[in-house]
Amino acid sequence: MNNLVMKELLIARRKALGLKSRELAQLVGVDQALISKFENGERVPTEDQIKKLERLLHIEDNQLSILWLKTKILNELNQHPFASEALQLVQEEIETYEKSQDFHYSSDITTLLVQIDQLKFQLDEIRQLDSYRITEALELEYTYESNRIEGNTLTLQETDLVVNEGLTISGKSMREHLEAVNHNEAIEYIKDLMKRRVSINERELLVIHNLILRGIMPDYAGKYRNVQVMIKGSSHMPPQPFLVPKQMEELFEWYRLNKGVLHPVILAAEMHERLVTIHPFIDGNGRTSRLLMNLILLSSGYVIANIKGDYASRKGYYNALESVQVLRSKEAFVHFVAKVEIECLQRYLFILTQ
Repeated sequence: MNNLVMKELLIARRKALGLKSRELAQLVGVDQALISKFENGERVPTEDQIKKLERLLHIEDNQLSILWLKTKILNELNQHPFASEALQLVQEEIETYEKSQDFHYSSDITTLLVQIDQLKFQLDEIRQLDSYRITEALELEYTYESNRIEGNTLTLQETDLVVNEGLTISGKSMREHLEAVNHNEAIEYIKDLMKRRVSINERELLVIHNLILRGIMPDYAGKYRNVQVMIKGSSHMPPQPFLVPKQMEELFEWYRLNKGVLHPVILAAEMHERLVTIHPFIDGNGRTSRLLMNLILLSSGYVIANIKGDYASRKGYYNALESVQVLRSKEAFVHFVAKVEIECLQRYLFILTQ
């Protein structure tokens, strides 16, 4: 595509679809003369027009947008005598950025992934021994531990009574009761998404968050925050609220591009970390991020990575996240998630073979 010119691509795609310039103009909502100017290189379309043309002409992989941006940059540079110097500086910035993004996982991570896949293979061989009761018990533990990380004081037994018996525990707040019930329903929802093979998107994430905060903070459930927040105990400062929608859009675009490339455990860990770093919600970011992580794992045939809520586990979890958010090192967090997944796979195998 390096030597392709935007006007040539427009003409080629229009003719391939058997469209006349007049017909294309009607679909785009512009005059035929303007389409002719686009194809002659006399005018550059607006960004909105480029998006319409890409859709109408079935141009994939943002080819037209890339050529449009290339044309705009060259047009801008041609107007300035110092363009080459500016371009050199831009190139240096791009190289620096790419180096900062080029993260290769260590052999230690690779070894853990191999171990995970070996355990998964063993589990797949005896899946027929699984039962609803085992799954239900492990999911209850996940609800208990995930809420425990966030400060919920219900015990595992009390969580069971609240979720499965509908009982009220004396001395425990209404919020703690709702957190247990809501999280259990959110697990059911991500399992339903998995069964229906629904692609992870913004709408479904907001539904998950809405379930987490339902009845607790109804005005903020399923909605991005509109105020700045700080993360207690962390030096990481989340982005300003006006940046959140754009960063979330970029998050799902990153997911779309990498879901078929990265190992599912790495993909799950990355999505968890990226979401909680954006911290898009007033509350419920941790629970929602862990649910997103586990939706990805379950969808790929792995088991729930149940991060424990005891002091040592919680501290290790937060320290691993901090290493990404502050030190820009992903190794520790991916390592942490991989180790948790190994422990959960080993436990699952132990239960099924006893």
